[in-house]
Amino acid sequence: MPKRILQGTVTGDQNNQTITVSVERRFKHPLLHKTVRKSKKYRAHDAQNQFKVGDTVRIEECAPISKTKRWTVVLTA
Repeated sequence: MPKRILQGTVTGDQNNQTITVSVERRFKHPLLHKTVRKSKKYRAHDAQNQFKVGDTVRIEECAPISKTKRWTVVLTA
């Protein structure tokens, strides 16, 4: 099964080798037929600490690195 790749914006970079990425998805509401925006935050591994708040990045699923990190940064978008 292929690994999921998501694109989002860095919202936090305080921790060492870790960034928080906010991923937004849009979908049509089943009853109201209105476009709805939902966002979710993921913690991703950033080995070189090269990404800062506001950067757009792509993250990929990986084996668990810590209690909360299951994603790694692939590249900037």
